[in-house]
Amino acid sequence: MNVQPDVEFIKYLKGVGGDTVKKCYQCATCSVVCPLSSDQKPFPRKEMIWSQWGMKDNLLADPDVFLCHQCGDCTENCPRGAKPAEVMGAIRAYAYNFYAWPRGLATLASSAKNLPLLIGIPAVIIFVLWFISGGLMADWKANFAAGYGYQRMFGHWDFHWYAKNIFFIVLFSVPAAALAIYSAYRGIRNLWQAMAAKYELNGDYRPSAGQFIGQFLWPSIKEILSHNRFEECTVNTDRKKGHKPLVFAFIGLFIVTCWSLFANDILGLFWPQFHGPMSFWNPVKLLANISAIAFLYGMYVLWVSRAEQEKKAGAESTFYDWFLIWMILAVGVTGLLAEISRWAGLAVVGHIIYYLHLISVMMLFLYMPYTKFAHIVYRTFAMSFEKYRESAFAKNPAQ
Repeated sequence: MNVQPDVEFIKYLKGVGGDTVKKCYQCATCSVVCPLSSDQKPFPRKEMIWSQWGMKDNLLADPDVFLCHQCGDCTENCPRGAKPAEVMGAIRAYAYNFYAWPRGLATLASSAKNLPLLIGIPAVIIFVLWFISGGLMADWKANFAAGYGYQRMFGHWDFHWYAKNIFFIVLFSVPAAALAIYSAYRGIRNLWQAMAAKYELNGDYRPSAGQFIGQFLWPSIKEILSHNRFEECTVNTDRKKGHKPLVFAFIGLFIVTCWSLFANDILGLFWPQFHGPMSFWNPVKLLANISAIAFLYGMYVLWVSRAEQEKKAGAESTFYDWFLIWMILAVGVTGLLAEISRWAGLAVVGHIIYYLHLISVMMLFLYMPYTKFAHIVYRTFAMSFEKYRESAFAKNPAQ
């Protein structure tokens, strides 16, 4: 075998948490203790040696990289302190950057030195739109007193069928979300093609969209929601306690957001009572508040878990690990403080906090494919590929 190591790839891994990869001497302890590794597909041993040799192409087409839940069992039991869990995390960070589009934005979101620019881009865009809309010069106290809350953040016009506030929020939120969705789609498509080529799967007999969803994608989603694989981990058991409420909080907040848009932009056109802030006891508002609490609780548990892991196992603190946590925490805290400010009648303070909330939301949308958030999408399709690879669709009927 002629191995052509990618030295730059090795340097990247060492810079984002995989600096211990050279300590590995292939004892296979990591694969033995990993509860998710099997005899047929042992990991992370093979990923460790591929990383040492700079075999980037093998790693980028390896579904096991994304099936790893980084529970830390391997790192805890490694006799050499090679920290396989950290190396696997570093490989995933590289994969998200490699498959991302546009590459320039992905590179920007990969380094702490770019944080002022990462915050500044959405901050300037939203501020300019706020200024152009006239909302920056509006009477915020009067809007609060009239019960509009932040629904006139970007001002008001008399056109009944489309609110000015929604028009300006759509101007920045929809393009950011569309870019994230398209980037994620391109990344998943390229990853799937790379995995299929690596395992030389039969491409003559492909499932329909319905078959793929029913037999491979939906079972993977259900497994992820149940967090069954997290339960098999023995060292970092707190990750499930934080991860599960966080996932369901996102689902709850997504439902609330969709309902709010539907109620304000469609139902409110015909029934004015759907306009304006919801009462505290409104079922949707209750779901929003419960989701927000679960959101903050999940983030707190994961934050403490990560800090303890760094202290106990000597895991390196990297921008890649913390950037997503900071963004999610910013969304939750600013959203909650904006609501409290509205209850307290603090119009000026509330609008400033809501502006920061919109910045954090745009950041979450815009940078999602380039952060740890991407593992939700990549892991889902890696698990689907795992099931697909064992199915009749992927096997050569002549064999």
